[in-house]
Amino acid sequence: MIPAPGVPRSAPNPAGVILFRKPVGLTSFQALGHIKRALGTKKVGHAGTLDRFASGLLVVLVGPYCRLASYAEAGEKRYRGLIAFGAETTTLDPEGEVVARGPLPDRSSLLAALERFRGVIVQRPPLFSAIHLDGKRAYERALAGENPEMPARTVDIRELVLESYEGGMARVHVRCSPGTYIRSLARDIALECGSRAHLAELERLGVGPYRLEDACDIESFDAARALSPIDAAAAENLGLVTLALAEADVESFANGRELPLERLRPLSAAVFAEGIRAAVFDPSGELRGIVEGRPRGFAYKVVLPLRERAAP
Repeated sequence: MIPAPGVPRSAPNPAGVILFRKPVGLTSFQALGHIKRALGTKKVGHAGTLDRFASGLLVVLVGPYCRLASYAEAGEKRYRGLIAFGAETTTLDPEGEVVARGPLPDRSSLLAALERFRGVIVQRPPLFSAIHLDGKRAYERALAGENPEMPARTVDIRELVLESYEGGMARVHVRCSPGTYIRSLARDIALECGSRAHLAELERLGVGPYRLEDACDIESFDAARALSPIDAAAAENLGLVTLALAEADVESFANGRELPLERLRPLSAAVFAEGIRAAVFDPSGELRGIVEGRPRGFAYKVVLPLRERAAP
């Protein structure tokens, strides 16, 4: 069990990011339940689901930071996976039923197949996934006995390295664009080899600027130490331009009032222009929101409320 939370009840509503090491056997939703109880708040979300059989980095967003989920999960992903050749399952993971079998590929065939999956590829997500299809989750339709065609998507496999291969079990390291399904990658690599496979293990090593080695686990979780803000460096690693407010404009920004663009000072050499999104910080370095460039200024996308003062 998680120790008693380190945030006193008299503190302001918590807000920030928690890097959590999800263990195998726990759903992402269950992981959030532990954190909600520790922080004493229901306002907790995450940037990118991990399946029950998977482990690794879960980027947890707390309080008003929940509004930043689409930005936090837009970063590059890094995984280590174990592909089990010989059997494909309904879910493409160890929890499904076997639906097809194939011979084990030799090492040379596997290496040749991996080469064809590096770079920009098209893949079909697993039927057992949270993707919406005509108003329903794909996995809900699958559980109802339906077999809809999953829409193909373009993803970028930036790194695909074979770390080991023995007894039909291939351990791979993957660096990829958001939206990539490693279960689908395992299935498609096997088909390219003339085999069948499922993903036996999956560990997420990183999301954008966040790394698994910086995450806390259930046993070592301390709410007061685990909660941290998004700073300018992290925002830039998430692909956002960074801007700063003058102290006199902080309250106006928090209330969504119109401000001249020249009142936002660039924090880096990156250019803020039409269509570009930027993270805006106050003079203390605290994230105040996200804006998007417009021809004559900017539009508010996310505004974070000013923090409440702690009770005396």
